[in-house]
Amino acid sequence: MRHNPRGILFDLDGTLIDTAPDMALALNRLRLECNLAPLPFEHIRPHVSNGARGLLEIGFGLSPGHTGFEHLRDRFLQLYRQDIANASGLFAGFPSVLNALTERGLTWGIVTNKPGFLTRLLLQELNITAPVVVAGDDLPRRKPFPDQLIYAAGRLRLRPQELIYVGDHERDIQASHAAYMPSAAARWGYLDGERPIEDWRADIILDQPTDLLTWLETSTTFPIRRNNTA
Repeated sequence: MRHNPRGILFDLDGTLIDTAPDMALALNRLRLECNLAPLPFEHIRPHVSNGARGLLEIGFGLSPGHTGFEHLRDRFLQLYRQDIANASGLFAGFPSVLNALTERGLTWGIVTNKPGFLTRLLLQELNITAPVVVAGDDLPRRKPFPDQLIYAAGRLRLRPQELIYVGDHERDIQASHAAYMPSAAARWGYLDGERPIEDWRADIILDQPTDLLTWLETSTTFPIRRNNTA
């Protein structure tokens, strides 16, 4: 079965907003505090979608549970919060995309694993207001579990099948599949390189944000994902 979409949900970091410059700045400031040389931006960017955990892994070789991880994580978040919107902003093309969605009568929202206090501060600093925002600590489980997507759909009073989720990480597509929600993979995002984007099994791969409008204009219906008992 197929349907006409009634809304779009976006991942935040690496999909809707380019936060890599400020995340990289915070990581390199932390490395300097630890008497380590800064890492090249090109080395940091692919890992930004993995948040503080991923950045501390490449910056210090530490994972949760390692001695010193929590201290460095807290300091990293403090440094990032200080300049959270210094160089961050919507990816090119998104102002027109969001305006076009509104003109089409489509709602939109944000579903991210980023902590809520950082998500809402960033959106406030950038003067971005979304009809629904679901952050990483708003529910007990986050992506790749489907809970956030299902919750966002409920907040919008829509079924998951009536929405499309756009993300730049394989866990975004995995969460979409688990929620039975059509998905789009964002090639402009950070793409951590673990698996090629073509292997994520997204319903569509978008090369740039404005491709979403082209997809909406040329595809009159979209696949409905159903569970085995539907």
